[in-house]
Amino acid sequence: MRKRVALLFGGRSAEHEVSILSAGNVARALDPDRYAVTPIAIDKETGTWRLCPPLAAGEAPAMTAEGPLVAFLPGGGGRLAILSDPPAVSEPFDVVVPVLHGPNGEDGTVQGALDLAGVPYVGSGVIGSATAMDKDVAKRLMRDAGLPIVPFVAATAGRPVSYAEAAATLESPVLFVKPANMGSSVGVSRVTDAAQFDQALAHAFGYDAKILIERAVPRAREIEYAVLETPEGEVRVSPPGEIAPAAAHGFYGYDAKYVDPDGAALLIPAALEPALAERMADLAARAFAALACAGLARVDLFLDPADPEGIFVNEVNTLPGFTAISMYPKLWDAAGLGPRALLDALVAHALARHARAVATGRAAPRSGPDAAGAPMR
Repeated sequence: MRKRVALLFGGRSAEHEVSILSAGNVARALDPDRYAVTPIAIDKETGTWRLCPPLAAGEAPAMTAEGPLVAFLPGGGGRLAILSDPPAVSEPFDVVVPVLHGPNGEDGTVQGALDLAGVPYVGSGVIGSATAMDKDVAKRLMRDAGLPIVPFVAATAGRPVSYAEAAATLESPVLFVKPANMGSSVGVSRVTDAAQFDQALAHAFGYDAKILIERAVPRAREIEYAVLETPEGEVRVSPPGEIAPAAAHGFYGYDAKYVDPDGAALLIPAALEPALAERMADLAARAFAALACAGLARVDLFLDPADPEGIFVNEVNTLPGFTAISMYPKLWDAAGLGPRALLDALVAHALARHARAVATGRAAPRSGPDAAGAPMR
């Protein structure tokens, strides 16, 4: 019997459009002989969840304003409350695949709702999602775990930082300013003077109430690893990949990632000496553990080719992109694990983790109470 999969996509963050692209690839990669996929679209403006029709094989989900509003029932064992006429309750879903990026999707909020619903889901839990999403918190935890990070300072509207203060503290006139809780390089600026700095602050504050100011790493190579946790809890790390942004962009920003088809080259595998590649892979696994991640993550590192000690863990993405140009699925594909097998592994991990939580009493069995209303078949 096919497992019932709820595919969450969209969301309220600035990465809404990226989520839609990712969801299409995930839907196409889920084996139609093993999974019956039902998309749930999250509206960008209102945050409402709407039920979409089940997908046919090879079909990509699309945002809708027509489907009934839905919500997972707390303690419902994966059942949806459907605000149709008349109201209904769905059969339980076996697993949820959240294809959400950024706040209100990748930051532990949705994961907490799914925990309360008692339904297995792909990816990190509340703690891992929240700590990795907040770059300030993540960097502090990684630093405490002995991992090398780029020097940074955090700022809020109530705790401002001037360009002169940041440049002196970080010992560099070249800085990066970014929202603390955002991905896909949204809101990121490179600055070299006070005027640029003030503009970058205003830009970043448009996305988050807390921002990070980081020292630029000269000549940095961006090396990425894909991390995958097996159902038994073994952490696997892919071969390395390298992002080589086009000179016109200067750094790997949003336009280079998603707008300009020639914005960057993805080099798989990255050209690294075996010992260096192994060392960086170990840092990726340690970062995954330090932030209490689970299931999957993409770990981004910087490498300064002029400094043999110039390796820095930049950030950890707990729900990395699955678009046609995304590094996470490309790295595993190059390692011999294609998109379909990768999704099978992620679903298997989600089910095994939930089963362990039930066995230890940390989660209720997936047999929530019946609710009033006509069931949806």
